[in-house]
Amino acid sequence: MHPPRIPCRVRDHVGVSEKTTCAIVGGGPAGMVLGLLLARAGVNVTVLEKHADFLRDFRGDTVHPTTLRLLDELGLWPRFRTIVHSRLDHATLDVDDRKVTMVDFRRLRQPHPYIAMVPQWDLLNLLAEAGEAEPTFTLRMSTEATGVLRERGGVTGVTYRNTDGAGELRADLTIACDGRGSLLRREAGLPVREFPVGFDVWWFRLPRPDDDEVYTLFPRLAAGRAMIVIPREGYLQIAMLIAKGSDAALRARGLDAFRADVVELLPEAAEVVRNVTSLDEVKTLDVKLNRLRRWHTDGLLCIGDAAHAMSPAGGVGINLAIQDAVATARLLAEPLRAGTLDSGDLAKVRRRRLAPTALTQALQLFIDRRVLGPIVNGRLAGPSPALVRRVERNPWLTVVPAYLVGVGVRPERAPEWAKRTPQ
Repeated sequence: MHPPRIPCRVRDHVGVSEKTTCAIVGGGPAGMVLGLLLARAGVNVTVLEKHADFLRDFRGDTVHPTTLRLLDELGLWPRFRTIVHSRLDHATLDVDDRKVTMVDFRRLRQPHPYIAMVPQWDLLNLLAEAGEAEPTFTLRMSTEATGVLRERGGVTGVTYRNTDGAGELRADLTIACDGRGSLLRREAGLPVREFPVGFDVWWFRLPRPDDDEVYTLFPRLAAGRAMIVIPREGYLQIAMLIAKGSDAALRARGLDAFRADVVELLPEAAEVVRNVTSLDEVKTLDVKLNRLRRWHTDGLLCIGDAAHAMSPAGGVGINLAIQDAVATARLLAEPLRAGTLDSGDLAKVRRRRLAPTALTQALQLFIDRRVLGPIVNGRLAGPSPALVRRVERNPWLTVVPAYLVGVGVRPERAPEWAKRTPQ
């Protein structure tokens, strides 16, 4: 294990130019995992999060088997188990009054073969608490990056704004983990390749009906309708897929039409859907699928959604972002510590993570064009009956989508120097 450096704690002085080794902008899953890992390597790291807390609704709450294994390797499993969460170990499709298992995570050779549904704020708080135990880790809440600092053509840090005013944070490396609308990516002028997607998502929640229904992540499907029901403690988090760009027209139909659409696919919610009293409670996700052609410029690296926005299909975005963070820490910790970091080191991150990103996005595009897009546009009522029959006759096939969603291409393991044994 690397010996820790003397911590570089950041002051809250307005207008003061401060210094750290690595500035991470964005306290989401990628930013928090990366900050923790780099701190465990002895790198001075400062994470800037613009919000005062992690309490945001309708964020990615799926924690995949590879992320569960990572938490175990980092010695965080005992604390993670205390967080209230639900488990999804398979996904079924209703066919002629019977349930056909289409995805089976139980077949995975993983220590935790299931998806944990965990409020993202609980996961982020867990990572923040673990980071606080490292002397070189600093988390600054209510601190919003407002731009990049430049010298001799390279990025040398960020400008920020907090409750006290404005300031500067200089860094040997700035890492953008600020999501699909990344300010830093835009400031750096990194070109983005966009891929067309045929659907958007309406997010809302309902009280959980008083029944014994077992909910899975497989969509409820009908021509022109698709809905994913995510079971949570005491309520259902629901993603209704709608045709791309149809948000305004659907809202114009009114609340009663919305309720009828919900009941069509979720008849057990006929009573509880009345708890949605305004369409203002229904939030719209403008689905994007894109990827940077280059993930870095001198002094700046983008990872996670800032480098590649994912479709919500399969909930894989959070998993890919965390895998990016692990790979980044493994590749950059030593040059950051040694003060030898250069653009060649930054390019290694893209080379390591491009294949899993591109292959996952290709799969999402295939699903969008062949299944989800045609369904929400009324051209298809569900998956191919021939496919369903084939899976039913060959149950082993259910491990294929389980692996692609739950493990993915090129899963990353925690570096040895970051591992801990729970006390």
